[in-house]
Amino acid sequence: MSVYDKLSQMGIALPPVSVPAAAYVPFVRTGSLVFLSGHIAKKDGKPWVGQLGAGTSVEEGQQAARAVAIDLLGTLHAAVGDLNKVTRIVKLMSLVNSSSTFTEHHLVTNGASNLIGEVFGSDKGAHARSAFGVAQLPFGVIVEIELIAEVG
Repeated sequence: MSVYDKLSQMGIALPPVSVPAAAYVPFVRTGSLVFLSGHIAKKDGKPWVGQLGAGTSVEEGQQAARAVAIDLLGTLHAAVGDLNKVTRIVKLMSLVNSSSTFTEHHLVTNGASNLIGEVFGSDKGAHARSAFGVAQLPFGVIVEIELIAEVG
C-alpha cells in the first residue's frame, strides 16, 4: 500500500510546510539523508502549550506528539516530493516540556513514533529515538520533534 493510501485510510491530510520562526530552514537534504528541523506542537494552527507533570497529561502529550508527526510528514513530503521514496525513518529526537519530576518522556514521544510506524510499516518506520525532558520550549509548547529520513 502506498504511503498516501495509508494516510488517506487514516484520515490524515498532509499540511503545508510551516514558515520557520527563526534563522533556519525547514529541512536539509544531503546525499540520501533528509534532516527535518524541529517542529513544534500545534492545535488549531496555534502553539499547543502545556507542561507535562504540571497540568498536562501523558495522553495530551501523546496527542501533541502525534500532531507534530503529521506536520513532519508534510515537511518530508515537501523535501522529497514523494513519501514513497522514503526507504527508512532513521531517527526522531523529541523534546518534551516537563517539570523536573516528570519521567515519562518516552511515553509522550510514542505519540509520534506510533504514527510513523503505522504510516511507513515495521521495516521503513522502525527508527532510533531520543526523548528528553526540558524546562521550556518555544512559545511554551508541549513537545518539539525533529526527524531524519533516508530516501532512495
